[in-house]
Amino acid sequence: MNIIGSAVVLTVDDPALSVRFFMSHLGFREVLVAQGATHLSRDDAATDIVLRGSAGLGHSQGHSPTQVRTIVSYSVTGIHAEYERLRREGARITLPLRLEPWGEWGLQLTDPNGVVVQLIEWVPPAGA
Repeated sequence: MNIIGSAVVLTVDDPALSVRFFMSHLGFREVLVAQGATHLSRDDAATDIVLRGSAGLGHSQGHSPTQVRTIVSYSVTGIHAEYERLRREGARITLPLRLEPWGEWGLQLTDPNGVVVQLIEWVPPAGA
């Protein structure tokens, strides 16, 4: 097997809100809209995002999207500039930029449906 792509499928209450969030704040673009789902992609190494509505996904089908906390994590460069850009745009930053003890800068923002997006930038060890 050779994996040539990847996507995270997120079931949310209002997919249109999440689509706008990922497109406006994180630079994704729509590549396909079909059967109640919107497929988003970027031209870099980011995992694709597929957003679909939770309507019709009842407990009888084994789905309960409100019980799962989803975090989509991206390793980035230039995190300080991204943090300032997101603040200027009014993105909902739920964990401000900070340096973690294990050597990475990180921040989290949350989309209107509660999907948490984590941005991290690794700090090379001293002398590396």
